[in-house]
Amino acid sequence: MVRTSRRYFLGGTAAFGFASSAFAQSKPIRVLVGFAAGGGNDVIARLVAQKMAEGSSGQVLVDNKTGASGLIAADILAKAPPDGTTLMVAAQTTYAVAPQLYKSVAFDAPRDVAGISLLGASPLVLVVNPSFAAKSVGELIEMAKAKPGAINFGSGGVGTTPHMAAELFLFTTDIRMTHVAYRGEAPAIADVLAGQLPLLFANVSVVTGQVKAGTLRALAVTSPKRAPGLPDVPTLAEAGIKGADVETWFGLTAPAGTPREIVQRLNVDVRKALAVPDLQQRFAELSLSVTPSSPEELDALIKSEAVRWGEVIRRANIRAPE
Repeated sequence: MVRTSRRYFLGGTAAFGFASSAFAQSKPIRVLVGFAAGGGNDVIARLVAQKMAEGSSGQVLVDNKTGASGLIAADILAKAPPDGTTLMVAAQTTYAVAPQLYKSVAFDAPRDVAGISLLGASPLVLVVNPSFAAKSVGELIEMAKAKPGAINFGSGGVGTTPHMAAELFLFTTDIRMTHVAYRGEAPAIADVLAGQLPLLFANVSVVTGQVKAGTLRALAVTSPKRAPGLPDVPTLAEAGIKGADVETWFGLTAPAGTPREIVQRLNVDVRKALAVPDLQQRFAELSLSVTPSSPEELDALIKSEAVRWGEVIRRANIRAPE
């Protein structure tokens, strides 16, 4: 079932300070990412894994297993030995949304994964190709109302947070646009850059550089407050859209059944990595907040987010592709 697999070795050192641990392994530590290289999950995984790997022995492997909104990677995680050598960086797309869309998939996050820690959160930003006629959210809404369904918007796949943010925006503003799903956020962004697609909601962490360079035009961010990396871009609320706030959260998880000693040790290692000043600076540059948590807090978040996005799925009648 695995459609693509791209593997990257980060440095020559083992991940997560395992060298002195009883469960240290000679094989690489594998961190699964359910989306293509260059997307939000991938960016976070590489930043955190590289920082946690410094000063240890062995290797850390970031392994992209794309498909089914991250569920292919999640299934691999669920079936992996619970020994701390296979982990996954994922967001609400995979753990709170996709299981409700893909009914034939047996994966259930509260049952199949163990939270380690939240890593960070990123607002989304509504970006358009610079040649697109709408210069503001208000103008976009007017265009969409004039020609319902005529404007296309992209996402990294059905059920991804950019897709869900767009559906929430459409529902809130009572407009219709046509969804075009891609295999990952990066190829969708590439088509907006090339003018093949007019717009999409994207993770701020992924498109900040293009917005600052002028190759994408930002209309609004989805966070309650303006994004630090894009201080001149208004929020949706400032544009007059209430109730459409969305942020993508990213968490590090292990297979269910991983001993609590290992989970707690990993949590300590994550917190140390997130406290490193240059990592915090890099997060800030990408408009990512640093949000470490306890394992229990991440487990509770996964459950509560399933309820929230289940309502959006029902209201928008979102269906997974056959």
